Amino acid sequence: MNTPFYQQHWQQIHLPILTQHQTELWICHLQCRVPAIAGNKWLKLKYHIQHIQQYEKTGILTFGGAFSNHLAAVAAAGKAFGFQTHAIVRHDSAVLNPTLVACQEQGMQLSFVSPQQYRLRQQSDYLTTLQQQFADWLLVPEGGTATLGVKGVAELLLHHTPAGAANLICCATGSGGTVAGLALGHPQIPVWGITVVKDASLAGKIAALAPDHRNWQLIPDCSGQRYGQFDDETLQLCLQLSEQDLPLEPVYTGKALHTLLTALSERRIQAGQRLVFFHSGGLQGLDGLLHQNRITPAQYQQIKSAELRLWHQFG
Repeated sequence: MNTPFYQQHWQQIHLPILTQHQTELWICHLQCRVPAIAGNKWLKLKYHIQHIQQYEKTGILTFGGAFSNHLAAVAAAGKAFGFQTHAIVRHDSAVLNPTLVACQEQGMQLSFVSPQQYRLRQQSDYLTTLQQQFADWLLVPEGGTATLGVKGVAELLLHHTPAGAANLICCATGSGGTVAGLALGHPQIPVWGITVVKDASLAGKIAALAPDHRNWQLIPDCSGQRYGQFDDETLQLCLQLSEQDLPLEPVYTGKALHTLLTALSERRIQAGQRLVFFHSGGLQGLDGLLHQNRITPAQYQQIKSAELRLWHQFG
């Protein structure tokens, strides 16, 4: 995984609940020369970019919400690798936020659609029409969750931490591609995908992307909040762990790690194990939370400072 463009790093976290259950928790970070493509984003985009280059496509047409980490990553990749990008954005208005401003600054074209029209993104007739309109473009599903994206994630090796073999691999999941890739890449290790969305079709999507692999399961997040929402307990955990130089945002990674620790406290995870949590990135989402006044400037700065300290440690 280590290349001049991308580096894999490990970080051990210490909390009373971990000591109580004699459990190790290792966080895997992926640092990219282009920060917006960090976490799982480069893994999902790597083979899509190779496809564009091999077949001389114009660029990527993709889908996402108004604060989408995926859109931010695709836009940044387009600028870094010299291809065009266009996004179908689920948004009730054309009012921009920090994520969409950043996308436009990277050269991404945005088409805003209503939530009702956005639901068409998985219908074959709609996709056929789009492909006709964008004949020389590569259509990439929401979140980069497609066969090419899963192939990239499967290359990430998490089976062996600096302290030894992993007993359980965990990550946040929204569209299922990361879980499918981790399951394919680690067939002998249980993989937990902690859901940050309420999507009844998610399990079916993962099963289709990782056929004949049954080493994964979906775990509902413990907060019970709907997609994009979080409770104060999750935010407080993010702030607490920022003191250990672990930057998390409460919508994805913070919510998933909170659920993992809750499962440990409820003894749904056997004591004495070595857990791996894959940090899938998404820290650009903090800008949107600040923009919406859902976190305070002080909270924002505390987590962003932890991010800077973390990467300073890794050089």
